[in-house]
Amino acid sequence: TLNGTIISAGWDDETGYTIHIQHDNNLVSVYKHNSKLLKKSMDKVSAGTPIALTGNIGTLSTAPHLHFELWHKGEAIDPQQYIKF
Repeated sequence: TLNGTIISAGWDDETGYTIHIQHDNNLVSVYKHNSKLLKKSMDKVSAGTPIALTGNIGTLSTAPHLHFELWHKGEAIDPQQYIKF
């Protein structure tokens, strides 16, 4: 999404392999249900860098997809307001 630092990368039974990236301006992006992580905690990443392979992993997943979240100062925000799809 943006340049940043991976602050969490690991396994969760419900969401599978998950990555959290800290960006400037108190933004955090979250990527869930991945089948494989390509980066680890504290890695610095640039926008567009592959960080994981999407999948159908975790008990809350019902089909192959990427679950994406965007947070600002600890509150969930609508990514459609910030990203051109």
